[in-house]
Amino acid sequence: MSFSRIYDQASARKGGEATLRAMLPRVAEPGELASLGDDRYLSELTRCIFKAGFVWRVIERKWPDFEAAFKGFVPLYWQQVPPEVLEELARDERIVRNMQKIRTVPENARMIVDTAREHGGFGTFLASWPSEDQVGLLLWLKRNGARLGGNSAQYFLRRVGWDGFILSGDVVAALRREELLDASPGSKKALLQAQQAFTRWHQETGLPYSHLSRILSYTVGD
Repeated sequence: MSFSRIYDQASARKGGEATLRAMLPRVAEPGELASLGDDRYLSELTRCIFKAGFVWRVIERKWPDFEAAFKGFVPLYWQQVPPEVLEELARDERIVRNMQKIRTVPENARMIVDTAREHGGFGTFLASWPSEDQVGLLLWLKRNGARLGGNSAQYFLRRVGWDGFILSGDVVAALRREELLDASPGSKKALLQAQQAFTRWHQETGLPYSHLSRILSYTVGD
């Protein structure tokens, strides 16, 4: 099934090709991913974890206070932070005081530090992982990190510019409409079905996975 029909539909719904292209997400070059500091990766992971199941605009509005409270998210510090620091954060009114989510910071800091030591940087590790195996990367993050199941890891990858799809509600609806997904959205089977569809469209069009995902989402809803 050609992606051109989907592209034309999204373009028409968004007021033309120029407008559609202006709405597509940024895709980072491998060098950009590699040069981004490990503290920025821990920050973005934490932001996506706190957004999950919460009002996103509240987290965005408070994020400068999160940065201050978490002292810039330096992984080497947070990987071995004492418990009393986490307890203080659970009382800090500058942030959303969810202890379960606060505890993910040292866990994900350890993941980043260990990976950076092995690969020369967490961004270097991400840059080396191919988009045609996004499922493998998502499973790796879920296995090695904390609270990185569901869509949190997908949104994290999008925010840092790694080229991948997001199984948002609109994308799931569109894939089902095209009869390309029949599994539960949170399952490994659904991820593999989505990967197969987006890889085929990427080979057809040469477009980045993140662009294909966003364009597909624009064929659903208002």
